[in-house]
Amino acid sequence: MQYVYAFLVGGAFCVIAQILIDKTKLTPARILVMYVVMGVFLTAIGIYQPIVDFAGAGATVPLTGFGYSLAKGIEESVSESGFLGAFSGGLTACSAGIAAAVFFGLLAALIRKAFFGMIKTPGK
Repeated sequence: MQYVYAFLVGGAFCVIAQILIDKTKLTPARILVMYVVMGVFLTAIGIYQPIVDFAGAGATVPLTGFGYSLAKGIEESVSESGFLGAFSGGLTACSAGIAAAVFFGLLAALIRKAFFGMIKTPGK
C-alpha cells in the first residue's frame, strides 16, 4: 500500500505543478523554486513530516522533498552546532543528492557525446 500512497502524493504534487503551468503565467523555474520554498516552509511549521511519514518517497523525491531535506539538515545542525549550523546544515544534508546529480549528469553527457559522435550526418 506504501507504493500507492507514494504514487498518489507524488502525483498530486505533479498535478498541482501542471495546473500552475497551464493556468498561470508563472514560469516553470518559478514553480520549481516555489516548491522548494514550500517544502522548507511546511517543514518549519511541522506539516511536511506527517506527509513524509504517510507517503515516503512520494513526498521526499519531488522538489518539496529537497526543501524538506534542507530544513531538516539545518534543524539538526543548529541543535548540534548552534547558530553557525544554520549555514552548513542544509548543504551537509543534501550534499549526497547534489553530488549524485552532478555525477549522473556528467555520465549522461559523456554517453550522449560518445553515442552521437559515432553518427555521421549527411553533408558534414
